[in-house]
Amino acid sequence: MTVEASVTIPGETFSRVALTDSAVELLDKLWLIHGPLMFHQSGGCCDGSSPMCYPAGEFITAEADVLLGVLDISTGDGGSSAGPDGTSGPRLIDFWMSREQFEYWRHTHLTVDVVPGRGSGFSVEAPEGKRFLIRSRLMG
Repeated sequence: MTVEASVTIPGETFSRVALTDSAVELLDKLWLIHGPLMFHQSGGCCDGSSPMCYPAGEFITAEADVLLGVLDISTGDGGSSAGPDGTSGPRLIDFWMSREQFEYWRHTHLTVDVVPGRGSGFSVEAPEGKRFLIRSRLMG
């Protein structure tokens, strides 16, 4: 089972991003530690090709970025588990991609998964001994 992102690109009717159950499980844990989260996919080599997860707002997006979707990792209880600041509610995660990278990947559906190992020290999952990665497929 996967969690599909909401559609955010005007004129589109399909999700571009999803999360595996393993990704949701790790994100839920990270949310309780860091509070609201976001992803940014920049492209590039090495860790630059992995999706980076940050506390929401710690990576500044601009016109050079595209919001591919919003992922809801709320549990069946409506997201009542409070984050580190004591707030509760829906757990929504924006997934951003650099506009330049989007031009290359515009025909691709992305699924965020988790594998063992350390990715970049800038992404919040690094201390967990796991890293996020993208599994992709062409869209019809």
